Amino acid sequence: MTRLPDFRLETYFSRWEFTARHHLTASDVQSMTLSELLALAEDKDRDTFENLSLGYTETFGDPALREVIAQTYEHADADDVLCFAGAEEALYVAMNVLLDAGDHAVVVTPNYQAAETVPLALCEVTGVALDPDRDWALDLDKVAAAIRPNTRVVSVNFPNNPTGKVIDAADFIALARLCDERGIHLFSDEVYRGLERDPARTLPQAADLSERALSLNVTSKSLGLPGLRIGWITCRDRELRSRLERAKHYTTICNSAPSEVLARIALKARETILARNGALIEANLPVFEAFFAEFADDFEWQAPDGGCVAYPRYLGADGVEDLCTRLVAEAGVLLLPASIYRSELTATPADRFRIGIGRRNPEEGLAVFAEWLRARR
Repeated sequence: MTRLPDFRLETYFSRWEFTARHHLTASDVQSMTLSELLALAEDKDRDTFENLSLGYTETFGDPALREVIAQTYEHADADDVLCFAGAEEALYVAMNVLLDAGDHAVVVTPNYQAAETVPLALCEVTGVALDPDRDWALDLDKVAAAIRPNTRVVSVNFPNNPTGKVIDAADFIALARLCDERGIHLFSDEVYRGLERDPARTLPQAADLSERALSLNVTSKSLGLPGLRIGWITCRDRELRSRLERAKHYTTICNSAPSEVLARIALKARETILARNGALIEANLPVFEAFFAEFADDFEWQAPDGGCVAYPRYLGADGVEDLCTRLVAEAGVLLLPASIYRSELTATPADRFRIGIGRRNPEEGLAVFAEWLRARR
């Protein structure tokens, strides 16, 4: 196995995620129960689930699931889809297939840590930072300048974790074209797609824009079903897809049969689930707006363009690391400080924290947070 550093986010969660009383930094939308999901199933799929043989499944993924996934794209079919045990496995496998010693990758920051640490374990990597002073803008000229003759991958994530940024569609299309012109694989993490606050800002999927591009997605985030552990990569480069499948033989080999059927049910009910999740976020946003308005001297708040996480700035002299450490220890309220998102590639803001806006009933946790802040005054 490639030698990798500790995964800061998961290490932090191992300490606090299930012991903190108020989880205000969740990266997923409020999940459904199994019975709620099955209530959305077609009779045939519900019967398949209830009478499922618990044997091995196909490495590529359940054919019926791959067909449903393909229907969410404009130019892909089932043969272009490869399923994985979550998005993390897909990212890990893809980088190990696409990159080798002597290669080069470009990665946008801030990011989900594996997006840079996995490539860094394989080859040289250049970071291009979203600009916090320009609404987290991505400078395409900086991306172009970072590209070298041996660049094999440009890796992006929109809606972005942790900032919630969605770039303009014209810029995303231009990025895909830039990669195609240079013979580079665009690796696009699209796990929050479908939760844009303005549906008109929903980006095209990278795999629809280029045969070389890879679109990463999962049931965990926009659909709010992380317990299924089903992710996928869609890529129209069949030779590359075959290499990805062979690499999966060394990781999970195949996915959980019950999870694949449940993922099929969820994707068939995708519009219903996304509407439910989007409504939950829209209902929550005024609650967060009111909280940050009360403490405007302490925080700088901006609602995300998409997804269910935001990245506010903490203005206190004690610093965000101390804030988050004391808050969870003294009040049981969990946030993710900026150190979780520090990068080895670029400077990243040290005064931010991630807060989740997709869980049900955030009022209780915010009330405890507010009481703790008032007591410090």
